[in-house]
Amino acid sequence: MRTYHCFWLLLWASQPHQSFLTPLAKRTSGFPEKEKVLVLPGNSKQDLHRSKRSWMWNQFFLLEEYTGTDYQYVGKLHSDQDKGDGSLKYILSGDGAGDLFIINENTGDIQATKRLDREEKPVYILRAQAVNRRTGRPVEPESEFIIKIHDINDNEPMFTKDVYNASIPEMSDVGTFVVQVTATDADDPTYGNSAKVVYSILQGQPYFSVESETGIIKTALLNMDRENREQYQVVIQAKDMGGQMGGLSGTTTVNITLTDVNDNPPRFPQSTYQFRVPESMPLDSPVGRIKANDADVDENAEIEYSITEGDGYDMFGITTDKDTQEGIITVKKALDFENKNLYILKVEAANTHVDPRFLYLGPFKDSATVRIQVEDVDEPPVFSRPAYIMEVKEDVPINSVIGTVTAQDPDAARNPVKYSVDRHTDMDRVFNINSGNGSIFTSKPLDRETLLWHNITVIAAEINNPKQSSRVPVFIKVLDVNDNAPEFAMFYETFVCENAKAEQLIQTLSAVDKDDSYNGHQFSFSLAPEAASSSNFTLQDNRDNTAGIFTRKTRYNRHETSTYFLPVVISDNDYPIQSSTETVTIRVCACDHRGKMLSCNAEALIHPTGLSTGALIAILLCIIILLVTVVLFAALRRQRKKEPLIISKEDIRDNIVSYNDEGGGEEDTQAFDIGTLRNPEAIDDNKLRRDIVPETLFIPRRTATARDNTDVRDFINQRLKENDTDPTAPPYDSLATYAYEGNGSVAESLSSLESVTTDGDQDYDYLSDWGPRFKKLADMYGPMDSDKDS
Repeated sequence: MRTYHCFWLLLWASQPHQSFLTPLAKRTSGFPEKEKVLVLPGNSKQDLHRSKRSWMWNQFFLLEEYTGTDYQYVGKLHSDQDKGDGSLKYILSGDGAGDLFIINENTGDIQATKRLDREEKPVYILRAQAVNRRTGRPVEPESEFIIKIHDINDNEPMFTKDVYNASIPEMSDVGTFVVQVTATDADDPTYGNSAKVVYSILQGQPYFSVESETGIIKTALLNMDRENREQYQVVIQAKDMGGQMGGLSGTTTVNITLTDVNDNPPRFPQSTYQFRVPESMPLDSPVGRIKANDADVDENAEIEYSITEGDGYDMFGITTDKDTQEGIITVKKALDFENKNLYILKVEAANTHVDPRFLYLGPFKDSATVRIQVEDVDEPPVFSRPAYIMEVKEDVPINSVIGTVTAQDPDAARNPVKYSVDRHTDMDRVFNINSGNGSIFTSKPLDRETLLWHNITVIAAEINNPKQSSRVPVFIKVLDVNDNAPEFAMFYETFVCENAKAEQLIQTLSAVDKDDSYNGHQFSFSLAPEAASSSNFTLQDNRDNTAGIFTRKTRYNRHETSTYFLPVVISDNDYPIQSSTETVTIRVCACDHRGKMLSCNAEALIHPTGLSTGALIAILLCIIILLVTVVLFAALRRQRKKEPLIISKEDIRDNIVSYNDEGGGEEDTQAFDIGTLRNPEAIDDNKLRRDIVPETLFIPRRTATARDNTDVRDFINQRLKENDTDPTAPPYDSLATYAYEGNGSVAESLSSLESVTTDGDQDYDYLSDWGPRFKKLADMYGPMDSDKDS
């Protein structure tokens, strides 16, 4: 081993260095207080030998958390080249050199300037070197040494949580795992017992225990019952130094909750319950509530109620209220105080979730007796039937009794009852009822063919208490009697050809009867006695409720007789026999050889309904004329022009000309420049229209100057052409107004529009020379000039 790569530390038994040795704190006692010297190896080849009571090392040990007032002495550096003449200087570098660790450059003594904490940094690596003070050259190679911080027990154990929460089922066995707590110690676990933690329980005995080395908490008491106590607070201590005296400790709290199990059966607080209920209680109405108490919670306390026996087993039912776990007794059938006024039931309450582990505690159900007393109430009358069906013939006389309804008071008092008909069900008052005995009789004639069934409602009310009433439907069927004569099934109107032959069938007849026949209708047909001998037609009864009309002679002449009316008698076979006389209309028409009708003298046979062709054509023409008139009127309204201001050039009367063209306001000086109408030279080439926004910016076109002798027509045509070819003009039709007056007036222009483009004031004195017609105009312009000058 080369000597210049290591330090040799010699500890002598001499007294500590007088200048730098300071007494250690009491907690650091037990370490050698000898002076620690680190000998720097020289360049000689002589072997180093260990002197008596000294040894060599390359590291220093220093206790943490030094509490002295002076600097803590670490050790001493010494070189074998040091002759003691002060020619050498010791230099220290590395971790904390110059700040945390300082060295006396003359003597080599090392001191710590601050309190050290092993938990912050346990090892410091420094480098030492001796140099010639005059030349600054090293006399020894740089050597490295280590300062290790010795740990002291200055950190108490810390739990990973301030509060632990745990839960276990109640009635758990001893030794059941609850939770594990963990504490850590920041001290050095490799040095002594400073970091050896031992767990103990300070609070929570005798219910729980903790393993000293693992921190596992277990149950220590058998059959802990949640119903007796649900919450437990356990305090666990963690102590270092293996739990020895003088060790530091920390504590934590463990909140332990016992969860519920089904270990308690339901129990009724009383053995008998009594309820009273009126006999008029509606079905499914609650009679009362009962509840069995269960000390468990949640699903372990869920109870199912049932009726196991009793004389009211089929009269009452019971259901469970899931929110309150109560049993609700309800009415299943109608109660009757007069029939039975007391019911006794046996009700059972049982848990729906039973834990087999606790069956030894007994059956998880209980029973109680329920007595229900039915109270008498004033009930409405009760009819003998829920509905009545009656029959009556339609020909019965008025005030005939057709049936009777019966109702009586079910109460013991048997109060008398009066009857009435609900007129909302018999608006026509066809029936009435005897208020005393309930017999129903007719008050108006009946007609089966009009209404077959009458549905009325009869009301029965107590005389002493009319509010107690009940209703019953009565269905009355009207039976048929033969009171309607048969009649044709339709209106018959037929024709006969002029060239018809004798015994030729021209029409088949059928009949109907409004009456009802149990065996079917049987109709007979015959000609009326007045037509039987003199008729030109015969009637044949087919015995199947039909009959045929036949011709009696060979030819008929429509010019002689155009229409025949044939009376036919129809009779039925019921009792009493009913008959009627119906008329068949027969027209005489011209026919071809095949018997097809060509024409008749009655146009109604061809056009039985509707208007004639001539009438339809006349109506259509009227509609067309009306439409044409409306279209022409609308066209004239659209093409009507505005009336000119001056109708005739020869009209020399004073006229008022109105100008209602509105511009864009005072700021609008370009949208409508009237001055340019008279003086086209004043047009600004750079001015664009303000009333539109052109999509493309075009260069303004220069308008040709109008000659002084330009005629009005030429002037207008020229402006029209310019507008048609102007690309900046709007795409819609616009009205351009020009006030060009021409050059033919002797008085020249009377307008002041031209003054817009001139700077000087105009002289209107010449207006007085034009005569009395312009005197008013001269007076108007004269004062204005004077006011303007002033």
